[in-house]
Amino acid sequence: MPAFVLEIGTEEIPARFLALAEKEMAARFVAAATESGLTFAGLETCSTPRRLTVYVSEISEFSTVREEVVTGPSGKAAYDVGGRPTRALEGFAKTHGAHLEDVFIVETEKGAYVALRKVSGGMDAGPLLAEICRRIINALPFPKRMRWGSGEFSFARPVRWLLALYGTEIVPFTVHNLSSDRLSYGHRVHGPGPFALDNAEGYFSLMRNRCDIIVKSEDRGRIVKSVGDALAAEKNGVVLWKESLLEEVQGLCEHPNPILGFFNQTYLDVPREVLLTSMEKHQKSFGIEGENGRLLPYFLTVLNFSPRNSDLVKKGWERVLRARLEDARFFWKTDLAREGFDFWLTALDSVVFLANLGNMGERARRIESLCAYLGEHMRCNSGETLPPCADVMRAGFLAKADLVSEMVKEFDSLQGIMGGIYAERFGEKAEVAAGIAEQYLPAGPDSPVPSTICGAIVSIAEKADVLVGCFALGLIPTGTADPFALRRAALGIARTAAEKGLRFSVSGLFAEAFRLYGEREWKVPPDQSLARLMEFFDLRLKNFLIAEGNSTLTAEAVIMAGADDVWAVRERLAALAAFSRSDDYAAGVLTFKRAANIINKIDNDRDLSIDGAYDADLLQEEAEKALVGELERIAPLFDGLWTGDRYLDIFALLRELRPSVDAFFEQVMVMCEDAVLRRNRLNILKHLVSRLGRLADFSSLQM
Repeated sequence: MPAFVLEIGTEEIPARFLALAEKEMAARFVAAATESGLTFAGLETCSTPRRLTVYVSEISEFSTVREEVVTGPSGKAAYDVGGRPTRALEGFAKTHGAHLEDVFIVETEKGAYVALRKVSGGMDAGPLLAEICRRIINALPFPKRMRWGSGEFSFARPVRWLLALYGTEIVPFTVHNLSSDRLSYGHRVHGPGPFALDNAEGYFSLMRNRCDIIVKSEDRGRIVKSVGDALAAEKNGVVLWKESLLEEVQGLCEHPNPILGFFNQTYLDVPREVLLTSMEKHQKSFGIEGENGRLLPYFLTVLNFSPRNSDLVKKGWERVLRARLEDARFFWKTDLAREGFDFWLTALDSVVFLANLGNMGERARRIESLCAYLGEHMRCNSGETLPPCADVMRAGFLAKADLVSEMVKEFDSLQGIMGGIYAERFGEKAEVAAGIAEQYLPAGPDSPVPSTICGAIVSIAEKADVLVGCFALGLIPTGTADPFALRRAALGIARTAAEKGLRFSVSGLFAEAFRLYGEREWKVPPDQSLARLMEFFDLRLKNFLIAEGNSTLTAEAVIMAGADDVWAVRERLAALAAFSRSDDYAAGVLTFKRAANIINKIDNDRDLSIDGAYDADLLQEEAEKALVGELERIAPLFDGLWTGDRYLDIFALLRELRPSVDAFFEQVMVMCEDAVLRRNRLNILKHLVSRLGRLADFSSLQM
């Protein structure tokens, strides 16, 4: 069976669009081919800045033949009393393009119905592929689209040619006044073309040999890494590969040609972070590190062509980078001339934070106070020692000072990092410098949390301040819109608390953060905004726990029992997961779930209020006496284990308690006619469920 290739030739598409486009093209082609009844052996998608390609091997020449029985109206509705066809039958046959003599009767559970045997498929692949191509090109999603010329058609960038070949035959279709052909265009310098493709199977050979491009992004990446490593090794160094930058570079070239450039060693006096940021952000280049872990005066960049005079091109890159590094050195010296943070701290009062949330000076003072609050109300279960409260407060107070530094004005991605570097230079303690530098961590789900406790506290305080302020102003994320990165902030607090073993009340932190804003005109009432924020935080915490491999149901059950202490939530979930692997898990859950369901129903009844305080003098049945005895025996054990965070041992206690609960349900009429006895027995269950509810919401678990 022949191969099929579709190539969409464009003007340069942004590198960040390509990975998504490849994924979408593959998914959409597979779905469309399956729907059309076409089979194939393999499919791969490729991209360069100037083309998006789908290559399909061994695609069927005809769609799969399918036969199905289509039922219509009932026998009574299809024929009148004289046995003549009714309009219902005639309409059914006409709808499916059949004759009345093709209709037959089938017996179903509901009686006799008329039916047709309908055969579909067996169509030539060519017209089907043409329609698939049109659909994919018109519907392919991009982060941003543009229109050109006349008409409403849009794409990531203007489309300049369409190559569509099935075996040796062109698949004819038209999109935006462009008709498909067998022509492709290569590298603008080394193989501009156009070149005619004789058959689809020769596509990759044409790209490599005549167009002089590497059409697969992963192949371009391998070339860049292998050549780059070899060039760096010649200088006794290694390339500081950054995967996100490498992916971007792969999307910026079709003909990758790595070269090694040089810069003056005097620039190495500038902090490493600044040099790398200048190389990576402005020049899309990689730094080179020596055996001693220090930067070498070289950089690796990737050309999109092979120049006749490599030295001349290299000098051009070196000249551009030198100008950038000269700026960086100037900013570095200017900032160091301040000899302290006082000038910047004063300047923060002139920098607006957000709408009604004051200026950056006020924000710095709020973060300082939140750090003090956390220092007083936090404990650490990781074995690390909490830093002195004064040091954490100092780090929080200085956290935003570098925003008005010359370096951060030029390199905004170095916020916090430069503050930590300047803190070291200005004689601040190492813990203070680390706290400033790590305030924005984690920067995402895969980013590391702060390495120091001081950094973790400043990070949590910084994120709590912006979360509370934005929710009070009604700036709550909706759908995919999250302009203030509040989801990332909430997830950052959850991850940092869990992974660093930090114990504190999340609701208490948010309440303190709100208090520190003082009297303001809020769009959302305080109680309502804090309630919404806790719901939002619980959802982010649930997503974090699920991402760690926990089931949705168990994560929800534990969070519903209380999520104010993130570390404890994670530990309770681990204990519940371990309990779920035991043989008696299902039976235990059903028992305690029954109790929880009864109490939940009673709690929703406003006319019947229970508080868990039972009267021992009202106990009549042996089973209820036995259950109360077990509850009183286990109570101090439960409290001791709870205080020691020994949640797995608490689940073992529940195993001891379950027979008494089962006997209670079997032998005691809870909802008896005597109102006094009924209330007392419900209070026994309330007492039980109140303790269980500290572990997990058993009523939400499903077996």
